[in-house]
Amino acid sequence: MSFINKASEFIAYLFRAKGLHGLHSPFVYQLAGEVLYDNHHYPEYEALQRQRKRLLSNRNFIETVDFGASAGSKVFITYRARVQQLVKRRSHAERFNRLLFRLSHHFKPEYMLEFGTAAGLGAAALALGNPDSKVITLEGCASMAQVAANSFERLETRNVNIVIGNFNQTLTEVLNEVPRLDLVFFDGNHQKIPTLDYFKHCLTKVHDNSVFIFDDIHWSADMDDAWNEIRNNDQVSLSIDLYQFGLVFFRKGIAKQHFTLKM
Repeated sequence: MSFINKASEFIAYLFRAKGLHGLHSPFVYQLAGEVLYDNHHYPEYEALQRQRKRLLSNRNFIETVDFGASAGSKVFITYRARVQQLVKRRSHAERFNRLLFRLSHHFKPEYMLEFGTAAGLGAAALALGNPDSKVITLEGCASMAQVAANSFERLETRNVNIVIGNFNQTLTEVLNEVPRLDLVFFDGNHQKIPTLDYFKHCLTKVHDNSVFIFDDIHWSADMDDAWNEIRNNDQVSLSIDLYQFGLVFFRKGIAKQHFTLKM
């Protein structure tokens, strides 16, 4: 997607987006007030911020493997880069990790799955949100997985398990290990076909109170298409477009609704 297309997509989002007082769904109103627009400063934010600063000061080179959109037409690419560069490129801004923490803290999911560990800040935010949970995070690059493991050790998040390898080869085994998926964060391959494939596999473990979070839903025309297919899936009852993230829910007994909210 070109810069002009991205700019026009963002402007369209701003026109569609509503604030707290434009909502008529009690569930979304409560979620927005208690989670999306929660200005409370949690102590876990400080720990995540300190670790992010450590990572951004890490000038060590590592050999990294990328199976995602950056690989283009290839199955994967490898290259050397400083840890600080990879963190800037692959990790979310602080406010999005804080949102992941709040979503986990609010819904108290027991079984969580993340696609794309990167430096481990997203998985750590989810794990800190509910220390009683089990977080499984999938990472294609062993070197990045080691960086993430150091993050988990620093943050004392002992409820995270990293699974290393191509998602196409590791996902089935992981899904066989969990009884259900309470929360899934899709952040590992920003391409339409893989995103839809991972989504459909995860649907086999969904239940009424599951929440799926998709990153970069407007990153490209392909991701726009994937997001539209996901939110229109028959099992999805409610979706929320936050521009960076897309949230989908599977609550039965409510009419299908789509919301676009300001962040």
